[in-house]
Amino acid sequence: MAADEVYSPTTVPNPNAGCFLVPSQYLDKVRFVVKVLEVLLSLVAFILEEIVSVCINCTALEFFEFVSCTSFLFTLLLLILLSTTLHLKVGITCWASLDFVYTMLIAVFFLIASIVFAAMNGGTSLETVAVVFGFLATLAFMGDLFLFWKTYGLPFAKGEKKQPTNCTQPAEADQEGATETAKLRDAATAE
Repeated sequence: MAADEVYSPTTVPNPNAGCFLVPSQYLDKVRFVVKVLEVLLSLVAFILEEIVSVCINCTALEFFEFVSCTSFLFTLLLLILLSTTLHLKVGITCWASLDFVYTMLIAVFFLIASIVFAAMNGGTSLETVAVVFGFLATLAFMGDLFLFWKTYGLPFAKGEKKQPTNCTQPAEADQEGATETAKLRDAATAE
């Protein structure tokens, strides 16, 4: 009975206690779905490419493999970081710029890899389907760039649209930490 009096009035559910944060400052629901689609299309393109047993021009196949695998792994990592509280623990302050530049680079590399692999493959149906998934993944990355631009504007242009982060000023706690670090460094140098 005494425990009920102590814990009952002060214990309230916290709706923000979960680690899954969609929508969040960096990722809304639509872009979350697009990022999941990017991960899945990259994975399917990678798996299909891995199943190819004989290649005529292995360089094109290997470049497509590298791009699709890199795209899958790093987009999955970015998705996990931006849709959970883990991005708060990493120490990166300009997530918007990182997301935009990464997505743009992967879109360009996936487009190049898909074009090269389409032009220099053995013509098997498996290679053709892998190329199709490469182009679909490219479209997903380009769509993500368009949605980012439409929602936030370019992350490097000042004052255009609402920015998820400014990337130029560290948080107040970071400034205090930097000041304290400088004091400790000066004290250590003086000794």
